[in-house]
Amino acid sequence: MEFLNAIVALLNFVVIPATSYGAQLALGALGVTLIYGILRFSNFAHGDTMAFGTAMVILVTWAFQSVGIHFGPLPTALLALPFGIAITAALVLFTDKAVYRFYRRQKAAPVILVIVSMGVMFIMNGVTRFIIGVGEIRFDDGGRFIVNANEFKKATGLAEGLAFRSTQGLTILTAVIVVAALFWFLNRTRTGKSMRAYSDNEDLALLSGINPERVVAVTWVIAAGLAVIAGTLYGLDKSFKAFNYFQLLLPIFASAIVGGLGNPLGAIAGGFLIAFSEVGFTYAWKKVATYVLPESLAPDGLAQLLSTDYKFAVSFAILVTVLLFKPTGLFKGKAV
Repeated sequence: MEFLNAIVALLNFVVIPATSYGAQLALGALGVTLIYGILRFSNFAHGDTMAFGTAMVILVTWAFQSVGIHFGPLPTALLALPFGIAITAALVLFTDKAVYRFYRRQKAAPVILVIVSMGVMFIMNGVTRFIIGVGEIRFDDGGRFIVNANEFKKATGLAEGLAFRSTQGLTILTAVIVVAALFWFLNRTRTGKSMRAYSDNEDLALLSGINPERVVAVTWVIAAGLAVIAGTLYGLDKSFKAFNYFQLLLPIFASAIVGGLGNPLGAIAGGFLIAFSEVGFTYAWKKVATYVLPESLAPDGLAQLLSTDYKFAVSFAILVTVLLFKPTGLFKGKAV
């Protein structure tokens, strides 16, 4: 019985939260890796693209709620999601036309585009804060739990209750659907194959008649869609605050680089590796240890390797380690 309680506690505080968080990081890292693989620069504005897109989803959600439109047990934000994606896609296409296209035509070095993207990042961050404010916003409505802790305890007789929130289940399910759709698009459609060809060999792709501007536009739209979906799921699961997405840029880039920057499969693997590392290193293991160890060996303290305040330090440490010893990442992306 104690062993079962330990498993439930582990599911509650490590496995389920890390899986949900990993799905969010994976979707964000996919957007980063697409931009790097096709447009050949690291887009530092991706975190604030997530923030802007989520802000648009929140505004549309509020508009729906004000006229009595809801989505039953599911969050109303899902109805607002296509509108947020459309607005964000329009913004990034405008940004590309107004800013990035000039440097692309000048064949500017990737580091120049990185610096330009940092300027775009600060502007988008300011615009997002101006539009929706700087406070914390909770916009998750609908059903709260798939599995309720008290009901689980009554049904099983265990001391630990399993809590599986609706937003966590929605995050995992949505990530699976989006990733499957993206890989189908890249491998089965003509446009997707054009994007892969352009990424592998730009000159040969141009000689084959591929329209580079179309490839660039589609890449930005897909990256915007991934950013808005990832940002909305993160906001539903936790809460929305514009600055949090600026901080989220570190674990997202760590996910993309650890997996192999430019490799979509690596971005997914990296997202889950970073998520489980952050949660595992910052979780207080005392409860689990108390269940599985004899009373004489049970820890007196929290048995916590790092405070939750240092969770991003875990991402940073993993990122530095990978850059030092395997810069192409676990799945051999392009060296950074």
